[in-house]
Amino acid sequence: MRLNMQRRSSKSVAFIGVFAALHVTLYLISPAFLWRNWAIYLAPFEALILGPYAGFSAALIGSTLGRFILPTNMWMFGIIAEPLSVLAAGFLVRQKWQPVMAIYGIMFVGYFVSPFGPGRTLPLWPLADTIVAFCLIYPAAKLSKNLYSENRKLLPFSLVLISFLTVATDALVRVFLLIPAGLFSSVFGMDSGTLYLAFVGGGVDSFIEDALVVVVAMLVGIPIILALRKILNLERPLS
Repeated sequence: MRLNMQRRSSKSVAFIGVFAALHVTLYLISPAFLWRNWAIYLAPFEALILGPYAGFSAALIGSTLGRFILPTNMWMFGIIAEPLSVLAAGFLVRQKWQPVMAIYGIMFVGYFVSPFGPGRTLPLWPLADTIVAFCLIYPAAKLSKNLYSENRKLLPFSLVLISFLTVATDALVRVFLLIPAGLFSSVFGMDSGTLYLAFVGGGVDSFIEDALVVVVAMLVGIPIILALRKILNLERPLS
């Protein structure tokens, strides 16, 4: 048993390194005109293959190294939102919905009690995808067993759910950092008018990201998951 645990631990460390390197690479090769980097497409697979803890570690290492190599004034969003989104998705593939509910609850409460919450300064509709994601947390956790099942019929649906929740969590964390955490004023020096434009524009961008991540999951993700399940004999996440 100890030998098996050591092998599993060594395997996890190796895969953390591989996915961290992929994370850095996708960040660095992303075109400059995009509002987000291509690492967002990797995040669901970090969760599916590595699980919550190893996936979080890979995303944290990759996002941090990427911003160290290619700095940006929005570095704090990447190194916080990307690992947290992988952590949340990793819990879901482990069929643990409670921690994800807690993450969303904290973020939503922070936004709704802020002076800029709905009905005061900012509209609610840019958060529509995150509200839908919140409603899908429990079903996604329960259906995640299909990701490793021999029955492939529900694999596409489960993969789409996990992918959508991953990118929606990323977006919600960024909103939390920008508004309740106060980065809009303390770091970026925005006034209320500039914040409004950034929030609304970010909401539109977020909806586009949702669609792109789902499409990538359908076209590329399913063959990748099936191949890795066969090659690695993957029956559950590594952590």
